[in-house]
Formats: sequence, C-alpha cells, structure tokens
Amino acid sequence: MSKLPHITTSIFSVMSKMAAEYNAINLSQGFPNFPVDERLTEIVSKLAFENVHQYTPMTGYPPLMNQIAKLVQTSYNRIIEPETEVLVTAGATQGIFASIQALVKSGDEVIILDPSYDCYEAPVLLSNAKPVRVALNDDYTPNWETIEKACSSKSKMIIINNPHNPTGKILTENDFLQLEKILSKFPNLLVLSDEVYEFITFEEKHISAHTKEFLLNRCIMISSFGKSFHITGWKIGYVVAPEYLMKEIKKVHQFLVFSVNSISQVAISQYLDVVDVNLLGKFYQGKRDYFQKLIQNSRFELKPCEGTYFQVVSYANISKNDDVTFCKKLITDHSVAAIPISTFYSDHKDQKLIRFCFAKDNHTLESAAEKLRKI
Repeated sequence: MSKLPHITTSIFSVMSKMAAEYNAINLSQGFPNFPVDERLTEIVSKLAFENVHQYTPMTGYPPLMNQIAKLVQTSYNRIIEPETEVLVTAGATQGIFASIQALVKSGDEVIILDPSYDCYEAPVLLSNAKPVRVALNDDYTPNWETIEKACSSKSKMIIINNPHNPTGKILTENDFLQLEKILSKFPNLLVLSDEVYEFITFEEKHISAHTKEFLLNRCIMISSFGKSFHITGWKIGYVVAPEYLMKEIKKVHQFLVFSVNSISQVAISQYLDVVDVNLLGKFYQGKRDYFQKLIQNSRFELKPCEGTYFQVVSYANISKNDDVTFCKKLITDHSVAAIPISTFYSDHKDQKLIRFCFAKDNHTLESAAEKLRKI
C-alpha cells in the first residue's frame, strides 16, 4: 500500500519529458543552460587531482561551513556558529525533507501557502502529520488573517518561500510583522523559510528571515548553492537553524545521506572567496527584462516578477483550455515547454497562468519568444 497514494510523477518531470520527446524549447524546469563561471570550473579541474574524494564530516566540510557563516554575516549581519547551527545538505530539497522529518510529529499540522513547491507536502505526510494548505491572494500576497485562522494548537510549522516559486513574489516588512503576530499567539509554531532564490531579486531588496530577531530561535533557513551559482546538478544546499533544532535535523540527515559530495563542497568553499553574490540580482534582472521585452508584443500577459528566475504569464486572451492542457499543447503545437500554475495548488486552482524559466542563454530565449509571439 502506498504511503503517498495521491502523488504521481512531478509536473516538472512530465513537462521536461514531453519537451524532449517533441524537441521543444524547455522553459519549464528551473535550471540554467548557460556555462558555469570559469573560475569555478577551474577550481574543480584542479581539485580532481587532489585528496578530496573521501567522506567529509557528516555536517559538512568545515571550511565550507565557515564560509557559510561568513556569507550569512556579510549578507544579513547575523552571526552564527558553524559547528552547531550549519548543515550542508544534498540540495535544498533534502534539507527541507530532513527538517520536516526531524521536527514534525504524528498528529501535527503544517501550514503550506499555495501555490507551493511540490516538495513541501510529501515529508509532512510521511511524518503522519497533516498539511494545511492556505491559498495566497490572487496577487500572491499572503492573506495573514486567513493564515492565522488556519493555525491551531496542533500547528507545528509554517513554511514560507521567499522569493516565491512559482510567482516571483517577495515578502515585505509588513508581512514579517504579521508573521510575528501569529508566532506570538502560537508559541510552539516553527518557521521553515525556503530562501533558495535569496540572491535573485530585482527592484526591491530581498528581506530575509535571517534579519528578523524574533524569528531566529524558531526558524529553519533553507538555502541553495545550486540555485545561486547555476550548478543545480551539483545538488548542494545548506540549512541554518538554532542549535536545539539543528541537533534533531542532523539526526535525520545522517541516516538520509550521511555526508554530501566532497569535491563539490571543497570547490564551493574556495569559490566563495572570489565570487560576489550581490551581482546575481543584476544578472538575472537583465535576463528577466530581456525576456519580457521579447514577448511583450505577444498575446501573453506578463505578471509582476520581483525575484527568482521565473516569469508568470496569463494566456487568458489566447485559450479557454485549462492550464495543464494548454501547456501540453504549447509543447506539441508550438515547441515551447512551460509549467502550469494550477499544479502548485492543492485544489488545482486554474487562473489560466503558466510559468516560464528565463535562466537561459539569449539564443534560447529569442528562439522561444519567436514561437510564443506567433501564438
């Protein structure tokens, strides 16, 4: 008998498989297709001949853990203890899974804000806990009144994703004030803050949970080197949490993967000495602006994009099909792959919206836009 009877193949896998079958331009799955920084590949080339191919310590390669603490301090003016508050994980997804498995127990409830990334619900269900899905407003701002009503004495965790996938929305100062009010009313409630796109914001600066004093003792932070450095296939992320929570997360982590890829950890620890994460926002803003310009004369309606490397558009002026059907036809009839937004909702709410990934080289964006403008 299945533990996850209602969960089928991920929509990301479905659309990427179709894109390959129909030789379509894949703007669905969120991974860059342009070259990795040569400084990083040069580091990896040298390391291949060095003694860095055995297990690292379970919690992570110590120099990388020190670099993470330094990155958090320089980015958010927060001082953390590498040995007790940092964990290197096999991607952000593994960090999320380990955190939920460690801290959420049978009978607990976890607040998930829809549209939500699909890796949140499964570990909740596998903990024999209850996911409580709460929809964001139609403009993707949180409805804190509705969120508070969804909380109860059984609520153990609320998951926030900032910047938000799939919508590109970022949280405001007022959002954190409202979250603080909820936490004051529910003292046992923890926050899992998924900030894998933390360095990819545009006109407005990203506000991290790292900067909120009231959150620090009750928050698990999830970050991703894969997203930040265009190396999604490396599957390297990290978790920052207070020691009393991290002790429990490490217990799960050690039996899930034990330790993470050694050469990747060493390479990133050295790369952090030469890369400037503050340039990422400007780089991806250029990608966003270019893609928006390319399709602004199409029949698609652009929605606001404040962060991440995803652009949501409406196709309401083009078709009455549901968004899953539209995305499949977009592949078969027009050779471009996208992701339907309804799949991020528990009730499959369909607003005729789809998501494109613009983390692609300009030739790919131009080729895709040429096809989209003809629809």
